[in-house]
Amino acid sequence: MVERIGLKGADGAEITALKAAPGSAPIGGVVVIQEIFGLTDHIADMCRAFADAGYAAIAPGLFDRIEPDFHATHDPEGAKKGLAAVAASPWPQVLGDIQAAIDALPQPVYVTGFCYGGAAAWMAAAQCARLKAAACFYGRLIATLLDAAPKVPVMLHYGAHDASIPPENYEKVRLAAPDAPLYLYDAGHGFCRAGSNDYDAASSQLAVARTLDWFARWR
Repeated sequence: MVERIGLKGADGAEITALKAAPGSAPIGGVVVIQEIFGLTDHIADMCRAFADAGYAAIAPGLFDRIEPDFHATHDPEGAKKGLAAVAASPWPQVLGDIQAAIDALPQPVYVTGFCYGGAAAWMAAAQCARLKAAACFYGRLIATLLDAAPKVPVMLHYGAHDASIPPENYEKVRLAAPDAPLYLYDAGHGFCRAGSNDYDAASSQLAVARTLDWFARWR
């Protein structure tokens, strides 16, 4: 079951978060980082998937200071709203919220994120404390954040047919992080989000399975 909880950011702000707990004692924790659309059903599904695998999962609402219980629709207008929220959320604030989620979870703690959240997971791997490993899903912005070198092992997932992330983008990441496994899937952008035009169940299941194996490697 996924529930909504309150979480206090590093700046003292109260934000909303999604939380999912496993059916028995957790084997660790996973911070799940949202896309630009907020704490959507997709992010709840991802929290649930990690809980089903034995982890406690928390997804912090990174845009709650902009709008309580922030939500943007999956259309051009919603994308515009989400991108404006990204621009209004500086990295120190975002990383403070991620750190608050890390600190609320049982060790060992891992981080994963999708699209914008993939880039945020990369930044968390570089700057947050008490993390063991990260998995970044189709994070286009990672190629612009390579000066922030991860301090923990990172795995990368991209869609081979993602029109928004051309090969030169992820190849730049591959070159900068040669020790980070980088997987390409026969899918487009957002292939893990059920209901999207690019959703691909087989690719999603494989990527999540690889992520779980990756996290288990770094316990």
